[in-house]
Amino acid sequence: MTLSHTVAVIGGGPAGLMAAEVLSASGAQVHLYDAVPSVGRKFLLAGRGGLNLTHSEPFDVFMSRFGERRAQLEPMLAQFGPQQVREWAAGLGIETFVGTSGRVFPTDMKAAPLLRAWLHRLRAAGVQFHMRHRWLGDASAPFDAASLRFATPAGETTVKADAVVLALGGASWARLGSDGAWAPWLQARGVDVAPLLPANCGFDGAGWSEHFASRFAGQPFKSVAISFTDSQGRRFARKGEFVATASGIEGSLIYAASALLRDEIAAHGSATLLLDLLPDRSAEQVLAAAKHPRGSRSLSSHLKSRLGLEGIKAGVLHETLSREAMQDPAQLAAAIKAVPLRLVATRPVDEAISTAGGVRFDTLDEALMASAVPGVFVAGEMLDWEAPTGGYLLTASMASGAAAARGAIKRLGL
Repeated sequence: MTLSHTVAVIGGGPAGLMAAEVLSASGAQVHLYDAVPSVGRKFLLAGRGGLNLTHSEPFDVFMSRFGERRAQLEPMLAQFGPQQVREWAAGLGIETFVGTSGRVFPTDMKAAPLLRAWLHRLRAAGVQFHMRHRWLGDASAPFDAASLRFATPAGETTVKADAVVLALGGASWARLGSDGAWAPWLQARGVDVAPLLPANCGFDGAGWSEHFASRFAGQPFKSVAISFTDSQGRRFARKGEFVATASGIEGSLIYAASALLRDEIAAHGSATLLLDLLPDRSAEQVLAAAKHPRGSRSLSSHLKSRLGLEGIKAGVLHETLSREAMQDPAQLAAAIKAVPLRLVATRPVDEAISTAGGVRFDTLDEALMASAVPGVFVAGEMLDWEAPTGGYLLTASMASGAAAARGAIKRLGL
């Protein structure tokens, strides 16, 4: 088969690799460029604790996790969604299983074997990889599919292609290659970009005392629940766990609420969530236990024996209540069910698991091509969407890479 069209994919994360796979299968000559020495670095990092590929929940529930961007992402995920991800992995020789939370993992829980198999298949399909090639998309230089400038160890080089898929990631974990440097370059060419903001992130401002921070920073709040209602009436409530930091809080339960908390802080300067230390006990049960005579036992012994509260959970009560209030069963019980934690800032975007913001969908056509730069398609975290952890980020990134590739294929008539 004669390869009549060349497509450049810039970015070697899941979105870029999936774009390369779909493009190469169509007969295009695919060249993938990345600034770092190897591809899939964030993918490998995500797999350190067990690679969460996708989620097994019903598709309608799965789609609800994308909030306001559901309408834009649903067509892509309808073609390459959770079931297709599992089938794709199986095609690479990687079997998967569903965990107790509904999340889907490779049976060995590792990212490296999957990535190796994927890269082997891409190379066998003719995809050519160009590492340490940093795209020079600065606003002062011309940019279209026919003129792509890269800085390389051997000096600057110019590449020509018939179409381009940009999959450069958001702005989190810059040391792994996603630094958001592309945003002003695209804006200068008429591509509308929403500000890149931290998503699935931690927060500062819980108001810990020096004593609490020195004793409990890094320790988890386990088997708790948080609730939060923003100024627009949107509510979040869920059980789980999170971690105290020296300056605030982070962890899976906080990440799940991070979009609401972040936006409330941006609008009003702070956001106060309520922490339920005993979500499996009713307020009445907690009050009855708090009122139970403790005789000669200390308050700490009483909390531990009657309510199982010790360590960081007991510590946060002392942070919240005065010494007198701790002795009042009614105030103590109320605090146990609703510890207020006031947050005033997100952690820096480079610490976040992912980013919100990016290239706005209304500046792209249905094929994810930038209207202002014909022949240039956008995929992955460069797009203006966000989702919680749980396999949603990876699945949607891969789905958008496939969608951008299909757009390029259609444009080139392959």
